[in-house]
Amino acid sequence: MSNKGTLDLATGLGGRIDKTDVLSAVDKYEKYHVSYGGKEEERKANYTDMVNKYYDLVTSFYEYGWGESFHFAPRWKGESLLESIKRHEHFLALQLGLKPGQKVLDVGCGIGGPLREIARFSSTSVTGLNNNEYQISRGEVLNRNAGLGKTCNFVKADFMKMPFPDNSFDAVYAIEATCHAPDAVGCYSEIYRVLKPGQCFAAYEWCMTDAYDPNNKEHQQIKAEIELGNGLPDIRLTSQCLEAVKQAGFEVVWEKDLAVDSPIPWYLPLDTSHFSLSSFRLTAIGRFITKNMVMALEKIGIAPKGSQRVQNFLEKAAEGLVAGGKKEIFTAMYFFVARKPLHGAQ
Repeated sequence: MSNKGTLDLATGLGGRIDKTDVLSAVDKYEKYHVSYGGKEEERKANYTDMVNKYYDLVTSFYEYGWGESFHFAPRWKGESLLESIKRHEHFLALQLGLKPGQKVLDVGCGIGGPLREIARFSSTSVTGLNNNEYQISRGEVLNRNAGLGKTCNFVKADFMKMPFPDNSFDAVYAIEATCHAPDAVGCYSEIYRVLKPGQCFAAYEWCMTDAYDPNNKEHQQIKAEIELGNGLPDIRLTSQCLEAVKQAGFEVVWEKDLAVDSPIPWYLPLDTSHFSLSSFRLTAIGRFITKNMVMALEKIGIAPKGSQRVQNFLEKAAEGLVAGGKKEIFTAMYFFVARKPLHGAQ
């Protein structure tokens, strides 16, 4: 799915972290998490450092294996992974009712794959908000390559403290990004503030479902693996997520876990029992090849020390996501559309 080759993967590993510091960054990142004795309170208190380290360490892997859009999608039979990802983005744009010329905010935009697709699909101008310098630099290159350098842009900032005036945007969306927020109400309240009255916010959220049992050891382990492998301070329940949207002041238009009716499981690309030529790098064989390739590149000094450790916790993440999906205790696509009331000007 990605045009990035082996050397791109190796040279991009670590993002903006000095290559000699990657190993110590991996050490520090891992220690935030339950599997290494970390506490939820520490992850929330230090979420900026934790999430930044995470994306510096993993972005090259994501782009190599996943392409420019780092998210899952419900999938129809006969549809490729890439097609489903584009449709997932188009669906969001349609639910928001985007119109040509509108000013849109993408909260937690990654390297801007969805931003570019939605801008082209809807003829809107999209601003990508991201707190990771490496991802922004990659996104700016990709925007220019796509001919969107003048209509789409990136702003480096924390989504808990956005540098925009009140009532700035015609629409706001987040795709599997605000799950990184240490406080959902605080994050959604900032989105509420910058959105124009009467307009909508839509999001795909990572959540634990009602089937999750916090006293079940296996469920606890799956949740911890997903948090470690994806830079999350905690994973909220769908009900907690919905309540946070309401507490922020929004009127919920509709909400649904889109994983429930997906003809092909959203986690299938990561399932080691599945084989696909179109997304070969994500299959068990593709990941085995990547693992050995990274090992060799680290050994000869092209990839920085610690690269294999990053590959390892991403593998644990994949295992946790597949297990969580199969047991239906976790969803990567709890979707909601929420409107800021017309009287919501601040």
